[in-house]
This record gives sequence, C-alpha cells and structure tokens, in this order.
Amino acid sequence: MNISQPGMSEHSDFCYESVNTSCPKTTYPTAIRIPLYIFFLTIIVLTMCGNLLVIISIAHFKQLHTPTNCLVLSLAVTDFLLAVVIMPPSMVRTIETCWYFGDVACKLHSSTDVMLSNASILNLSFISIDRYYAVCQPLHYRTKITSFTIVIMILISWNLSFIIGFGMIFMKLNILGIEDFYYNNFHCFGGCFIFQSKTSAILASVLSFYIPGFIMLVIYKKIFHVAQKQARSIHSIACNNVNSENSKMERKATKTLAIVLGVYLSCWTPFFLCNIIDPIINYSIPPALFDSLIWVCYLNSTCNPFVYSFFYSWFRKAFKMIIFGNIFQAHSSRTKLSTD
Repeated sequence: MNISQPGMSEHSDFCYESVNTSCPKTTYPTAIRIPLYIFFLTIIVLTMCGNLLVIISIAHFKQLHTPTNCLVLSLAVTDFLLAVVIMPPSMVRTIETCWYFGDVACKLHSSTDVMLSNASILNLSFISIDRYYAVCQPLHYRTKITSFTIVIMILISWNLSFIIGFGMIFMKLNILGIEDFYYNNFHCFGGCFIFQSKTSAILASVLSFYIPGFIMLVIYKKIFHVAQKQARSIHSIACNNVNSENSKMERKATKTLAIVLGVYLSCWTPFFLCNIIDPIINYSIPPALFDSLIWVCYLNSTCNPFVYSFFYSWFRKAFKMIIFGNIFQAHSSRTKLSTD
C-alpha cells in the first residue's frame, strides 16, 4: 500500500521543471541507482516466480484440488498480481522519486495496491481459520469447511478489498474533511501517494491489519496448544517408541507457526504503526522511511510461497516437475504427490 507524502524540504531538482507546483525530486547517482534497480527487480522476479509456481501446481495437479488449496491459490494470485501490476511502477517511483505515468494511472495504481495488499492479508486470515478447523476440530472439518465456504471466503477477501481500495481512492475518503489542508500543503504534480486524515488512517489500519492480525494471533495460539495436547496424547498411548516422533511434531508445529506469525507481523507491523502515528505527529515521518516500509510490506508477498507452500513435500515435488517440464507429459496431472 503506497501511503506516504512528498518531502517538503527544498531540492535543486523537480519532477517537472516547468510546473510551479511540481514535487521535489531526489536524483541518485548511477552508482546507487543501478544496484537499487537490481535489488528491486530481484524482489519482483522472486515474487512473480514463487507465486506462479504455486498457481500452476494447484491448477495442474488434481491431488492439490482441495478446499484448503483454493485459499492458497487465491493468496498466490493476489501476490502474483502485486508483483506484476504494482511493484514495477512502485520501483520506478521509489528510485526516481517521481511519478511519470499520469494522474489516472496513479489512482488506478494506488487503488489496486490497496486492494491487493488487503486481499493478501484477508487470505492469510482465512487460511488460519481453515487450519484451525483442520487441527482443532478435525471431526467437523469437512462439514464446516466446504467448497461453498471456501468460495464465500474468497469472495469476501476480494470484494471487501476492492471496496476498501477503490472506494477510498476514487471517493477521496482518505482526505474527507481535510481537503483544503491537503491541497494547500501536500499536493504536488509528479507525486503518487495516499494522504490520509487521522480518522482514515485509524480505520484503514484497524480494518486492514489490526483485526486480521489479532484473529491470526488468537487462532494460531489455539492451534499451537491443541497440537501440543495431541502430541502428548499420542505419547501417552504409544509409549516409548514415539518419543522422538512427538518431539518432531512439536518442533514442526512450533516452527511453522513461528514462521507464519513472524513473517506476517514483521512485514506489516512497522508500516501500520507509522500509518497511525504519522497524522498524530503532524505528518512528520520522512517519506523515505514510509517508502521503505511499503517495500517491507511487499516482501510478505515474496515470502508467502515459501511459508505456505515450500515447506510441504508435495509442493516441492510439484515445483520440480514444473521446472523440468514434466507437467507436459501425458497424465502428469494425476501424479501421486507425497503427503506429510
């Protein structure tokens, strides 16, 4: 989500030299710009390829056609679109410190950015709900998490995100009540950012991060405790021969949950803390810091394929088959993938 504001200090360069109200431009030397482009392109390519592998795997292999993997597919599509549509223009804006694609493109970019970022977070939340029923209520899982339930979850993720993203930008809800303050102090040509009032910043942060984040924390905490109880129960029944297996189960559960929560919270918490604080301290957070935090948020989409897919052996086998072109062989879609 590209929420920041242009710097108000004096610069020798401007995005449009012939326009009086042009945004200031910071020109980086070539020795800095080239490594930056390489760095951001690497992130974009990793995000595209990682999520594309997940999309092809779930779409091609019939064994992966499960309700749970439909949520993973929705997440991968969201993150793939973020890499294809949002990250490249954001890269240019970050390095060139100006937006050269026009006002309409800016609104579409900002709206789509907010939409996809929210969809990604909501998909993560619904995946945690799915895992809760699978681990904590396995006997009721098939009756609770049906194909219809999964479709509703996906529709909520995309429709709610669309309303938040496009509604806020095109209806200018983000500057409602402070229009004069924004246009007199922050608006300039050559910039593409989302300026938010205090109310807008709080509502957007709560809906987009704090509520989903709280839900994930509560759910995964419950899953962790149930997994520990299940491991202890197995130990009490099977006695000595499963001691090492019990320890392995607990370590795997702990590791997976730590990765899920750690990546999610690490990527999104810094940005949303600044997003709420910035209006309170009169928008004094440096634009460069905001832009850096935006890219940290994008990294969550880069990491998602690793967190939700690459740790499972059946996905790893699917990835190998895709990379080596084995999916073009006859009946490859019916390949029996290992399960763990």
